[in-house]
Amino acid sequence: MALQITDANYKELLASDKLVVIDFWAEWCGPCRSIAPAVEELAAEFEDKAIIGKYNVDNDNELSEEYSIRSIPTLLFFKEGKLVDKQVGASSKADLKAKIEANL
Repeated sequence: MALQITDANYKELLASDKLVVIDFWAEWCGPCRSIAPAVEELAAEFEDKAIIGKYNVDNDNELSEEYSIRSIPTLLFFKEGKLVDKQVGASSKADLKAKIEANL
């Protein structure tokens, strides 16, 4: 299951030596809901290699402001605390999996 990422825990997660993937989403966002099952499945598939989580932009805003998130869904990929890749808009599970594998 995808980890719930908040303003209270994201700094600790970004310090991880694993790839960190953050899905910026909101309950009212149709495209966010359409990719949610894929994000959940990928979180389970890569649980030993990556941290995959969801950040609700309606509940928290510090991280979304820091990375100027203007459109959701947006997925940010971090390695060793640095932003290494980005996916804006809905995408297929296969495409998201390929991005994760490319950044491991």
